[in-house]
Amino acid sequence: MYWFTADFHLSHKNIIKYCNRPFKDVEQMDTVILTNLENSLESGDILYYLGDLTFKEEIAKEFFERFNDLKIYYIIGNHDNPKVLKIAKQNCVSISNLMDIEIEGLFITLCHYAMRVWNKSHFNAWQLYGHSHGTLDPIGKQYDVGVDNNMFRPISITQLIRIMTELPNNLNYIPPEKRRNNSLT
Repeated sequence: MYWFTADFHLSHKNIIKYCNRPFKDVEQMDTVILTNLENSLESGDILYYLGDLTFKEEIAKEFFERFNDLKIYYIIGNHDNPKVLKIAKQNCVSISNLMDIEIEGLFITLCHYAMRVWNKSHFNAWQLYGHSHGTLDPIGKQYDVGVDNNMFRPISITQLIRIMTELPNNLNYIPPEKRRNNSLT
């Protein structure tokens, strides 16, 4: 199964206040987020993590040790410092600022940040992001996969397919009948 998430901000006390998270302290927040992840994913699942895991090296080490049975692709966020990224590089399949993937014939661009256009957006490709903590409305086939937007849980490809079918076309979408000899693909 394919899963997506972002913006855990583990052990980040101020994120509770900044994002109005419903936790009394970081211990409760971290426990809920990590338990939700653990209860959702199974060994061998693929997790696309879209940035901002933690500021702390030891927390990053604990995270990757706990979830070492997953295939994790890490997209860098603005709060990912060099020490945390070094640990991510040692434990993830890949680490990058931007990633284009294809799952079940769906083209998806992954970035910590929301974008206006992205690869194949004119064909209604998706763009998944974090960073905005559920405060930024998507444009077309975009979705905020961060925990603040998803009840502090990761979101599966199955859930995303249901969500995306309800969203409008991308702003730059070109319907098949308007494509010149279908040569734009």
